[in-house]
Amino acid sequence: MSIVRVHHEWRDAASFKRIAEYFDGKEHNGSEAIRRSHPETRSGYYFFVRVKNPGALRPARAALQVVTSSSAQPVSYQFPVELKAGATVFNIGLTGADWPDSDLHPVAWKLDFVAPDGQILATATSYLWEKPVGK
Repeated sequence: MSIVRVHHEWRDAASFKRIAEYFDGKEHNGSEAIRRSHPETRSGYYFFVRVKNPGALRPARAALQVVTSSSAQPVSYQFPVELKAGATVFNIGLTGADWPDSDLHPVAWKLDFVAPDGQILATATSYLWEKPVGK
């Protein structure tokens, strides 16, 4: 398994609303798998993650650690995920009380996809997550 790309940004609740929701009142995710720290709240800071799984469908968890300007220690979040065969797009959101301010940005972050037995399947980090080797 590999993480192809990670993009992150603040998203307002309205950015998730699709035309179908006006008819049936239900959120439609399309082909994206959305995971939120507070599922009832849509606004928040999201990590848009594209992964590639060459194997069969497997359960896992996305373990996200984030450092912000308000805390030097990383805060950890866990999200259950299913890794489909082929490519999957996840929108992993820190919502509600976990990220109440659209002006707040992460200083550093680390995202691991972890198998049920604890094996790290793939990792992505921001540039500032760790000191470069040899420095």
